[in-house]
Amino acid sequence: MEKGMIQIYYGEGQGKTSAALGNAIKFASAGKTVCIVQFMKGQLSTNYLTRLEPEIKIFRFERTPECFDALSEQEKQDQKINITNGLNFAKKVLTTGECDLLVLDEVLGLVEEGMATEEEILNVLGAKSLYTHVTLTGRGSLPRVFELADMVYNIVPEKVPPVMPVIPQADV
Repeated sequence: MEKGMIQIYYGEGQGKTSAALGNAIKFASAGKTVCIVQFMKGQLSTNYLTRLEPEIKIFRFERTPECFDALSEQEKQDQKINITNGLNFAKKVLTTGECDLLVLDEVLGLVEEGMATEEEILNVLGAKSLYTHVTLTGRGSLPRVFELADMVYNIVPEKVPPVMPVIPQADV
């Protein structure tokens, strides 16, 4: 068995989650087990991602339909317990070796939003077995987490239109 790696996609550019999902599909296509825990995404657009199951298991712990950025400060604080549950679940998945790849989508933004500390994220990663791969995404830069990582990709936009195109939501 190959040693599990920790890889990070971070930065202000779009495509971090897409890159992580591409990696998840690559693992699943090779017959590996994959779990994705999404943070700060709300319950929107889950229908499409659930089509990837059972090969890729998707978990979200927030209980609001809106993305985290759209919530009021009080609503964000109300979601903190759900986010903590998501981190605890991720640690359990790593402890039990439930998957070959665990994706922690938008986990890096939890610190900036005051929903978790870098120490809590390091605590989750400390449960990783030798052979489990972990991918983290988000806008934030966490020095100790980055030091622990094997690969770090900074997703930086080089050219963007003045107005970002709106991608219509499918009625599923």
